[in-house]
Order: sequence, then C-alpha cells, then structure tokens
Amino acid sequence: EECEMTQKDEVIQTLKQICEPIKYKRTHYCNELSEELDSETVILYGWVHKLRSLGKLKFVILRDRSGLVQITVHKNKVSKDVFDRVEQLKIESAIVVKGKVVKNPQAPKKFEIIPEDIQLVSITKSAPPIDITEAVPANLDTRLDNRPLDLRKPRISAIFKIQSTISNAIRQYFHENSFIEIHTPKIVAEATEGGANVFKVKYFEWDAYLAQSPQLYKQLMLVAGYDRVFEIAPAYRAEEHNTPRHINEYISIDAEIAWINSEEDVMRILEKGVKFAIDSVLNKNKDELELLGVEIKSPSVPFKRLKFTQVVDMLRDEGKELSYEDDLDTEGEKLLGKIMKERFNTELYFIKQYPEGVRPFYTMLDPEDPRYTRSFDLEFKGLEITTGGQRIHDYDLLIERIKAKNLNPKSFRFYAEFFKYGVPPHGGFGLGLERFTMKLLNLNNIREATLFPRTRTRVTP
Repeated sequence: EECEMTQKDEVIQTLKQICEPIKYKRTHYCNELSEELDSETVILYGWVHKLRSLGKLKFVILRDRSGLVQITVHKNKVSKDVFDRVEQLKIESAIVVKGKVVKNPQAPKKFEIIPEDIQLVSITKSAPPIDITEAVPANLDTRLDNRPLDLRKPRISAIFKIQSTISNAIRQYFHENSFIEIHTPKIVAEATEGGANVFKVKYFEWDAYLAQSPQLYKQLMLVAGYDRVFEIAPAYRAEEHNTPRHINEYISIDAEIAWINSEEDVMRILEKGVKFAIDSVLNKNKDELELLGVEIKSPSVPFKRLKFTQVVDMLRDEGKELSYEDDLDTEGEKLLGKIMKERFNTELYFIKQYPEGVRPFYTMLDPEDPRYTRSFDLEFKGLEITTGGQRIHDYDLLIERIKAKNLNPKSFRFYAEFFKYGVPPHGGFGLGLERFTMKLLNLNNIREATLFPRTRTRVTP
C-alpha cells in the first residue's frame, strides 16, 4: 500500500510537470518580426532549431511553422534563471520565449530577440534520428520512416504550404464559378472503371472496394440536377508500381459539368483553374519558392491542344515506336514533354481524342471517328496530371459500352439505371494534387509531395 501511494505521488508530480499551463499567449510568428519592431516585447512559440554556445554568450535559433529567428542570451544581460534554462536546452525542444526585439546589423535578419523569460514546454529526450537542419543528408526512405520529424524541416514544410495554396485556390476557383462541393462514398460496390486495380475490403457480409475515383457518383450528382460539382478527396489505386510517379492513395481534385457541347468546355474550365492555382502560388508563396530554389511563371491560356494521332506522329519522328491504338507510356510522355519544351516553349499542354480501347466505358466516342474518344489528358512537363473528357449521357449507348468492355451491366445498375430519366450532356476531370505539386516544384519523386505516402511497400507512419 505504501509502495502504491509512492507511485501515485510520482504520477501526480509528473502530470503537474507536463501539464503546466503555457504562461503567455503568442503575439507573433517568426516571419512577422522585423527590425521595425525594435524594443517591442514579443512572445514566440517554437522549437530549438540550432544551439551555439560561446561561454557567457549563447545563441538559440528558434523555429516555428513560418520560419527562424535568433534568440541571443548574454549572461550579463538576462536573468540567472533564463541563462540556466538555456543551458538545459537540447535540439528540437519545444519552448516559449518572451523577449524584446533589438536591432542588430550582425544578426541574420538585422535583429535579434533578447529573452526576458523562457518556458521549457517539452525537452527532447534524445537526438532526433534525422537532422532537421539538413546539414547531414538522409535518404528518402529514412526520411519517410521519420516523416513527422522530416516535415519539421523548413524546406520540406515549404512544399506543403504551397500545396495548401494550390488546393485552396482551386476550391476558391470552383466556388467562384458556381460549382457545388460534394463528398462521395469511398467504399463502393463496384470498381469505378471495371478494372482489376482496386483494393477489395470486407464490408460486413459483402465484398466492397475502395473507390478509384468519385467518377460514377459525381455523374449521378449531375443526374440529380446539380449542374456543376467538385470534390477534393482521397482516391485509391491498387497498382503494383514502385516508381517516382505512383502512389496508391492520392488526393484527387474532381469536377463534373453539365450542359456541355464537347470536351472543349471541360478543358477550358480546367486550364483556367490550373492557371488560377499557379498564379496564387506566385502571389502567396514567394518565400517558400525562394527557399526551394524554384522559379515558376504564370502560364498563358489556352494551353496548346494536340490530337493523339498528332502525338503518335511526333513521337515516331523521334524514333519512338507507337501505334494509333496504343496508350502513351512513360517513355513517350517524357519524350513528348521534351519536344513541347524545345519546339513550343510550353510545359502545360492537352492531348485529346485518345483511342477508344484505352479509355473507360463511360467515355463518349468521337462521332466523326468512333475509334477515338472525346477525352483528354493534361500533361505537365512530360507527366499526365489530369484525365478527363465528355461522358456518355445516353442510356442505350452506356449499356452498349459497358458490354463492349466485357463488363456486366447488372453490376452497374445502381449507376446506369438513372440514365433513363433525362441526363444532359456532361463531362469532367480528375486532377492529381500530388502530381501537380511535384511538377510545379520540380520534385524528383511524388513521395516528396505527399505528407504520408502509401505505396505497395509502405503503410506507416
């Protein structure tokens, strides 16, 4: 009993220590400070990014999500309590700093913080397994094994600040163009495209699948009369790839538009949305682009359009073997990206009218040549980032195409049945957020543009 009381007292003491309230309310993020705030008292929350000790003079580089700032601690200019606390600090400890901004031409940003008080919120237990300052490089797998710490790096953080701007800009663009945001099921009864690249899940007494895309449901929303809808949500592809351009769970930016005349109406919406997103990054993420060493330009619209047959001819001229019925492979995409940059000085371009055999059952056939479709891909620097097109809105043709793809119409009854009741011509697209981010920022691997990548060899962290 006495032993249990002692343990209880220790637990209470520990809880009191770790639950100590934060003393001060934050007044600024690091990037909000400047020498113009000279003599002003500020309160900062953050992590110890670097430590440097010169005896009586110590420097603490504090990092928060916005950037870095220098805390200068001179033994003769701060209280003994503050100086002693700084001596307890370890790299990546979480602290609160109350201090004054002081101009200093020798400081990294022409100013420094002289602390009045430092609260030790959480002291690091051991050295981090990766170097947050990136002075010691780590390979990608090691970084992904320690992803929450990897994301503390200012350069890595910059990627996802830019990605946030992209998704917010596209959402703003949709809202400003009369789209309604929807949320569709991610557990579905049938593979969206009728293919094998799906994750099967046990759903009570039935088999179900993780959705490859919201395609069928966003079309049903147009059947319901919503005219223009969009969704930004995860999609799942059970493809056994292990390449720098594939992941098995990704964020898909999907849109569907009713009352169109052809896929061109969809392409015009898409290209303006992509331009709006890139312009938003240019306006809002100058610091992040500088940190990443990336220069981007505002693209001109309309983007160049190429027919698939034109692409085949262009690639054949460069020695690439490709038929008019084949899909475009990775090598062909990269080669085309090089050609488009060299000949036309463009990095964003459409390929349209893909062969019927390489597009899903719901894709509208080209009325002038049914061997091809009213579909398109948007390519960015030699990589497909968007697939889209006009969809079939006629019930009889839809059933015919389901059968032509050797699929069972009964499996798609939940979807096709409603095309009996007056459906307008419509089309849409799916844009991969991670691929867009990857190409915009010239990243080498899509995993770099994914917070916590899911691949055939990785499901943690």
